[in-house]
Amino acid sequence: MRTATRNKKGFTLVEILIVVVILGILAAIVIPQFTNASESAKSSSLYTQLQTLRSQLELYQVQHNGVYPTLAQLNANSSEWGVMTNKTTVTGSIDNTNGEFGPYLQQAPQNPFTLSTIAVDNSGGAATGTASDGWLYNENNGDISAVGFNEATGEYTAP
Repeated sequence: MRTATRNKKGFTLVEILIVVVILGILAAIVIPQFTNASESAKSSSLYTQLQTLRSQLELYQVQHNGVYPTLAQLNANSSEWGVMTNKTTVTGSIDNTNGEFGPYLQQAPQNPFTLSTIAVDNSGGAATGTASDGWLYNENNGDISAVGFNEATGEYTAP
């Protein structure tokens, strides 16, 4: 007598469930690492922007007789970064037609954690901006920092 052999094709339900469980465990391990990577990328971006801003503020100061820009002063376009994103004269007036200097930035920098607004503090102390500010700037010495960002550790703490 002959027994009928059957060719087995496909996967059983148990095999499929085991694969799904394993994939779920792997996803639970990997996804938090991507979250940390995005925070790290924001910190790196902010640190690079701060370096660029500081070098461009120094260049502005050298070209404008030792005077740092008044960033919070609004121009005709209501842009706080107007003197940095437009051409200026030696006195610091925005003049895109006859301006000799600049622009120093292509566009207003965006703080990846907050906004691009500027809080001006000329006291020179350890002042902090509010949660609605992205940058803290001292017009007297050209010092600029990101509100809530600790450059030493690369960590952001909301004000």
